[in-house]
Amino acid sequence: MKIHVVRRGDTLWRISRQYGISTNRIVEANGLEQPDKLLNGMALVIPEPYLPYTVRVGDTLSQIANQYGITVQEIMQTNRITNPDSIYPGQILFIPVIFHTVRAGDSLYEIATRYGTTVQAIVKENRIPPQSLLYIGQRLRIPTGQKPTIEVNAFSYTFGQPGAQQLREVAYDLTYVSPFGYRMKEDGSLESIDDVPTIQAARSTNVVPMMAITNFSSTEAGTELAHTILSSQELVETLLTNIINTMKRRGYSGLNIDFENVAPADREFYNRFLQRSVDRLHPEGFFVSSSLAPKTSGEEKGLLVEAHDYPAHGRILDFVVLMTYEWGYRKGPPQAISPIDQIKRVLDYAVTVIPREKILLGFQIYARDWIVPHREGQEAETFDMQEAIRRAINYNSEIKYDQRTQSPFFTYIDNQGRSHEVWFEDARSAKAKFDLVKTYNLRGLSYWVLGYPFPQNWALLGDTFIVRKL
Repeated sequence: MKIHVVRRGDTLWRISRQYGISTNRIVEANGLEQPDKLLNGMALVIPEPYLPYTVRVGDTLSQIANQYGITVQEIMQTNRITNPDSIYPGQILFIPVIFHTVRAGDSLYEIATRYGTTVQAIVKENRIPPQSLLYIGQRLRIPTGQKPTIEVNAFSYTFGQPGAQQLREVAYDLTYVSPFGYRMKEDGSLESIDDVPTIQAARSTNVVPMMAITNFSSTEAGTELAHTILSSQELVETLLTNIINTMKRRGYSGLNIDFENVAPADREFYNRFLQRSVDRLHPEGFFVSSSLAPKTSGEEKGLLVEAHDYPAHGRILDFVVLMTYEWGYRKGPPQAISPIDQIKRVLDYAVTVIPREKILLGFQIYARDWIVPHREGQEAETFDMQEAIRRAINYNSEIKYDQRTQSPFFTYIDNQGRSHEVWFEDARSAKAKFDLVKTYNLRGLSYWVLGYPFPQNWALLGDTFIVRKL
């Protein structure tokens, strides 16, 4: 999948002709609500010219996948299918393979250059002699790189049927979903949440439900609550019993522990809780993970990070989620929310003390709008990427891209004369994060949070990785 950055004079029709793809597919992949209004600097994902296939009577996804030498999961991700048995005769599927029909004047070198591959790769893929002559109408399969297989989690804090629907919309690209979250109480019991519809939706779409527990809320940091529980072996056992009973009753397969603002003095209590969680949950058949604040060394100070012992989490747990976002904090000054340069610093430390195959890289999928100049006490507005584009179009803003943080942003002046600065994500910044997963050879990705539409992300994710289904 290519990324096109709009320049002055570009139209959707011209872009579609340039890449040999229909305007409808560009509109769908990018979720374009106003296709006739392209902004200078806007990034667009350009779908590959995949082979259309019309489903016939008796076809199964397994048969179709075998026919083209690909996997069922690749077809499901490309076509946003959550149930492999739901295809029907007459349905048009896009098969994630590319064929080129030779035209007059074509050469292997020109074809290889056009598709970003090599002559040798085309020759090998099509089993033809290197010096063979091409003929008009000959169909050549264009080789594509091997997609890494990763695991993908998404947290969700929308409950009831709306939360279930949000999951269904992207279930083809998820390994896990984690409704957030169960807050523990001082007696070791748990505050309940309406997670049953999301769990049911997960089970019906082959997504693993992962229970999330936490110590904080929107009004309480949770430091004292964490100390009360973690420092008492009796309360720890009570809490774990309640967790296990809830997991069995609701149908969860694993646990994510997200304890934040834990006092530095309680670090060893927290580590002891992790070990006890594994000791209790593993025999019951449950996996255990945690969410970790981003830190760049074991000596880093601060309430958010000191009790998060990276080596202990990496040694004890099945995997961890690095919460590599929120540099652009809603109450702070405007900046990139998940800057690549800062994420790299976190990863450079993390991979020295946590096995790479245990790390899910956190990725936020929301945008923020700050009034500038920023004043103490002001909060940025948080919304989805589609709203970011709406605002940019509404104020005819040019979208800029910060190379250091690999993040897009724009500015505008509202109807009240106030200046705004908006930082968001687009295909370029998503690709930069996907490249980190590949470069550092990580287990996968974890999204915070469902409910913020970002069509480009899901299109690019499915084109870059095969998402593991358990």
